[in-house]
Amino acid sequence: MQPNLSRPARRALLVVHVVVSVGWLGLTLCLLALGVAGAASGSADTAEAAYRAMKIFGDWLIVPISLASLVSGVVLSLGTPWGLARYRWVVTKFWLTLPAAGASVLALRAEIDSAAADASAARAVPAATDLVIAPSVALGVYVFLTAISVLKPWGLTARGRRMRAGSGPSGARTRPGPRATARSQV
Repeated sequence: MQPNLSRPARRALLVVHVVVSVGWLGLTLCLLALGVAGAASGSADTAEAAYRAMKIFGDWLIVPISLASLVSGVVLSLGTPWGLARYRWVVTKFWLTLPAAGASVLALRAEIDSAAADASAARAVPAATDLVIAPSVALGVYVFLTAISVLKPWGLTARGRRMRAGSGPSGARTRPGPRATARSQV
């Protein structure tokens, strides 16, 4: 099975994927900074401002950025020689991005909304440390995903080895990824 995307489409989609993925990482860093400011400040006004700012980011950016990263990554993998299940690093990225996007959209936004409501009502925010821990863990995951995107470790999956050997479902030999081509020329 050959990739379906033309070179210009593949490059454009790669740019979109990198921009939204790095944007998601940056958004998470901002949420972490605001979570620390809200939890560590001794001022109710500072905490309220931090949690209200987090709510704005959560309401306007978390959903589109996390979903754009997930969708652009899946489309990019399906339309390129990397495939969705040919290389272990791609499979790892997918299975880490899927729950990260789900947690960002469902759990983190709810936690931010609750903290913003509590701070606006001059109540103590009971889960202030959660708004530091969650973005910290997410940031670690996104840095890891970025690293494996650059390094492309671990090689082919069993499916990728079968496809490379020509015993894939269609029996057609697939084109190797860019790293495999470079290795074979060394």
